[in-house]
Amino acid sequence: MTNKHSSQFDVLILGSGAAGLTLALQLADKYSVAVISKINISGGSTLYAQGGIAAVLDDENDKYEYHIQDTLNAGAGLCHPEVVQFAIGQGKQAIHWLINQGVKFTFRKNSQQYHLTQEGGHSQRRVIHSTDATGKELSTVLTKKVYEHPKITLYENHLAIDLIVDNESGKQKICRGLYVLNKNTNSIEIFQAHYTALATGGASKVYLYTSNPDTSSGDGIAMAWRAGCQIANMEFNQFHPTCLYHPKAKSFLISEALRGEGAKLKLPSGEYFMHKFDKREELAPRDIVARAIDYEMKRTGSEHVYLDISYKSKDFIVRHFPNIYEKCLSFGIDITQEAIPVVPAAHYSCGGIMTNEKGQTDIKNLYAIGETAFTGLHGANRMASNSLLECIVFAQAAAKNILSTPIPPTIKSPIKPWDESRVTGSEEGVIVTHNWDELRRVMWDYVGIVRKNKRLIQAKQRIDLLSREVDDYYRQYKINNDLIELRNLVHVADLIVQSAMKRKESRGLHYNLDYPFTDDKLFLKDTIIKGKS
Repeated sequence: MTNKHSSQFDVLILGSGAAGLTLALQLADKYSVAVISKINISGGSTLYAQGGIAAVLDDENDKYEYHIQDTLNAGAGLCHPEVVQFAIGQGKQAIHWLINQGVKFTFRKNSQQYHLTQEGGHSQRRVIHSTDATGKELSTVLTKKVYEHPKITLYENHLAIDLIVDNESGKQKICRGLYVLNKNTNSIEIFQAHYTALATGGASKVYLYTSNPDTSSGDGIAMAWRAGCQIANMEFNQFHPTCLYHPKAKSFLISEALRGEGAKLKLPSGEYFMHKFDKREELAPRDIVARAIDYEMKRTGSEHVYLDISYKSKDFIVRHFPNIYEKCLSFGIDITQEAIPVVPAAHYSCGGIMTNEKGQTDIKNLYAIGETAFTGLHGANRMASNSLLECIVFAQAAAKNILSTPIPPTIKSPIKPWDESRVTGSEEGVIVTHNWDELRRVMWDYVGIVRKNKRLIQAKQRIDLLSREVDDYYRQYKINNDLIELRNLVHVADLIVQSAMKRKESRGLHYNLDYPFTDDKLFLKDTIIKGKS
């Protein structure tokens, strides 16, 4: 591998989901923008989002105060109130911006009013959606707009390795760009920029079972931590309660909107069970529903539970959930006639790179937006459909901040070339494959929906060993896609375990059987881990 070339832009955006593409479109009329995607531009988590976007749009029945309070309640005391107020206050204009871009949301039957659904944790119907494929609609529309913009350059199949960071005479660090693996040519390239934004999504791939695509390997979080950024609240990993259980389905999500429209959870015996765990039953927040399913599966020895909406009319089901209906039918499951087998799966990282409301990190000229960032919006548990809202609102806030700051003078000092003079090609790829599998299984077994001190200690010991093995391998051999992602996942796994060990209570998505209580006196605060260097 060689440093094939060096490219320079005003703004460099890593990630092509809703957050990254929104930021690109907001900036490109004024600045030259590069969007780097590790696979194709529409291959991230946004494409797979089903439910919708939470925003106060029904002025007669809903209020900002209701949405704020629902979010604070779901966050179990750790949401930052000023951030929640800011994000929800921007919701309506964010939806209108998407509509102006060409996003088509679903209307009510025989009406010109948008159909709003209700999901777990919400007290009102406020989730605007595009049938059951909202993410696909957003991704399709924003991708088309980005392709058409003359000042946006796209780099697909490019995987970032590390941030390029300098110290300004011993003062605050400054980001100058990225080292990137061009997977098309197998070469290392240097991308320089005045501003760099991480929009790389979460880290759910660290778990054995996840609802997310293969892109969710925590790349931005790991790179930012290695560069010196503070990381917060990594112990709060959201497990979506209902992922389709089928040997060929892999990670197909069954949207929470089904429960919003009345779907019921039941055991293989046919017994309903959510009433035993929460008065809101199926509309309880995700952490409660996921733990309830996990408990019942372990109690009964079942490999899954069922989600049943078959009592609704076929017309209703097919009209509201056409993609889920067709996908399940392809596996021989007719959801208009029978219940859907479901299991929980890792879904969302509530922690991430610490930023302010403008998306700024600890490092000058480095921004983080979307799931990779920690803004304080979600607290200990993200409420359903607040994630796409966060992507749009904070991408717009970051764009506003960048546009208000004059582009600095051209970068003067040269970037240090990528050095591969002391590495060789590896014939031991099995090591990477083995460590990859072991890491994800350790995280699933020991750092999953329900935790214990002994399990966390065992996970930490094994991850420390894996980290040493991966770092040695990284120094000795030429890098490739799997090694880069494994390195990132090992670092993210360690951050998750460290954070979980620090929080000696149970709150939101972090449930420890050794501390089954919530301790506001000692732990009504964020878990912050300092950057590596």
